[in-house]
This record gives sequence, structure tokens and C-alpha cells, in this order.
Amino acid sequence: MSDDLATRLREQGLRLTPQRELILRAVEELRHATPDEVLAHVRGQVSSVNASTVYRTLEVLEELGLVRHTHLSDRAPTYHSTLEHEHVHVVCRRCRRVRSYDPDLVAPVVAALAADGFAMDVGHLAIFGECADCGHPPEPT
Repeated sequence: MSDDLATRLREQGLRLTPQRELILRAVEELRHATPDEVLAHVRGQVSSVNASTVYRTLEVLEELGLVRHTHLSDRAPTYHSTLEHEHVHVVCRRCRRVRSYDPDLVAPVVAALAADGFAMDVGHLAIFGECADCGHPPEPT
């Protein structure tokens, strides 16, 4: 991914720094991570990286289309790589486990909104509830 990162940065008049590479790699490895989680991961490799560098870099990476964010809690946004397929986030309110589902899960909603002239951003969608592991039995089909 560093070649793509370097190319996209150069197109914007920016340069590829070791911190930017580390932060992008951390997002890819963690799959769904808040800026604080990215910071902790990166600091495990380079202790001199600070929080403001992580926040600024995540903004740049999102502007470049290399990461996206969604809100999986009432706290900081959660970032994930755009290398992953587009997906819907399902979050258990008890255990906080995040599961990813194919966008076909919400295809009828997407179609209904499109018919009304609204283009839905499925990758930003987070559905909250309670998973079966936390005591909520699955609904009968």
C-alpha cells in the first residue's frame, strides 16, 4: 500500500513520511480502530509519535480515500482501511464486538432511499443491538 500512499500524497503536494506509513499500516492491521487505539499501536513501534500526528494523518488518509471512518460508539470515530470490501458495521452494545456484513444486508433500504433520490453511504452505517453471545437469542426467521 505504500506505493499507492506515496502516489496519492505526491498528487496532493505532500510527502510520504514514516509516521504516515506506520499509521496507515496500523489502521490496516487493527481493522477497526479509534485514533487512540491507532496511537497505542504505533507507539508500540515508535514511541515518539504523538496524538496530534495521528489525528492529522488520519484526516489526510481519509481525504486521500485510503481510510474511512464511522461511529461505532458515542466516543471517537473508528477508522478502517478502504482496502477492505464495503461493509455494514453491526455493533453489540454489551460486548462492543464489531461484525462486518455485506451491503446486501441493507439492499432494500438502499433501494428505497435511492428511489426517493437519496444515495446512501453504506460504509458509514453502524447498526447497534445485542448479539447472541451476550444473551440475546437470534430472531426466528
